[in-house]
Amino acid sequence: MGALRHAHAFATLLCFGIAGSAGVSAQTPTPALTTVASIDVPRYMGTWYEVAKFPNRFQKMCVRNTQATYSLQADGTVRVVNRCTMSDGTSKEAEGAARQIGPATSPKLQVRFAPAWLYFLPWVWGNYWVIDLDPNYQWVAVSEPEREFLWVLSRTPQMEPATYEALVARLAAVGFDTGKLEASPHGK
Repeated sequence: MGALRHAHAFATLLCFGIAGSAGVSAQTPTPALTTVASIDVPRYMGTWYEVAKFPNRFQKMCVRNTQATYSLQADGTVRVVNRCTMSDGTSKEAEGAARQIGPATSPKLQVRFAPAWLYFLPWVWGNYWVIDLDPNYQWVAVSEPEREFLWVLSRTPQMEPATYEALVARLAAVGFDTGKLEASPHGK
């Protein structure tokens, strides 16, 4: 949730394409993306800071201070508010909604930033899968089945370098091109 979100970070998750690479020799298929076993949604709520991401067109205007705040609603959905600072120093904010796919502990969610009255259209929802999560809910990696998008989020603007490097190594081991990760700066 969040991560994905950040001032429009998840606004276009609905436009996922299949990521692939061409090579001279036969390709080895990338294994299906797996998620963590479960998440405790109430514990996931609050503010997450974007530490790193795969570059994407819907976050081009965000130059620093990208974050997402999640709040559980009475109907079981999650309110998502993404914020970032743009190059001119102004703040950008986008509000959306997230819903779990499956049981109450499912790590698979969908997020939409389209108007609420379009909720019934399947293509306004983008996948938001929790693929790695700190047991204490201090950092998370979020992606989607095609691995085109990736966000590393933390409860603080920076992660411990050793923790971040270990996470990046695990992401590479499951088929992510971690060379594409770009740091997300925070500060004035």
